[in-house]
Amino acid sequence: MDRKFNREKAIKAIEDLLDALGEDRTREGLTDTPRRVADAFAEFTSGEGKSAKEHLSKTFKAKCGEIVIERDIEFSSTCEHHLMPFFGKIAIAYIPDGRVVGLSKLARTVEVFSKRLQLQERLTSDIAAEIMRCLSPKGVMVVCEAEHTCMTCRGVKKPGSKTLSYSVEGCFPEDRKREVLSLLK
Repeated sequence: MDRKFNREKAIKAIEDLLDALGEDRTREGLTDTPRRVADAFAEFTSGEGKSAKEHLSKTFKAKCGEIVIERDIEFSSTCEHHLMPFFGKIAIAYIPDGRVVGLSKLARTVEVFSKRLQLQERLTSDIAAEIMRCLSPKGVMVVCEAEHTCMTCRGVKKPGSKTLSYSVEGCFPEDRKREVLSLLK
């Protein structure tokens, strides 16, 4: 999907929202808010329409067949249900099949998928599927733990609660899944 961000339309939408909230958008604290919010959402959704393929295409020969784990990859994303942030850490574990990728490329892959209007479950599975598609490892497992401000700041208001999701692609034996999960504790 080729996405073109319409900054002027976004600014107008934020102006309309402030009007609907009964705010005086001409007051000092709000005069530049529509532009700032529009620019923030442009950044929050900057991964839309992008692929992680460019990041995952540079690989290196490796004889190891053991698990490679990169953990504690911090991310922030925007919940598509409430347009509120959720944030946390992602761990990526994969079993190479003769080739490995630079570790920074895994973090860049997380960035591509987290910078979209997102669901945590889809974020987790999209990362796993893209790594599987681009690297062709024997198996991949992605574990995501996140705090959702739509749950901590509104509604049920349970600060500190975390949601854990994981996705597995390819051949990732059950004992190896348990091993990865225990290493992440």
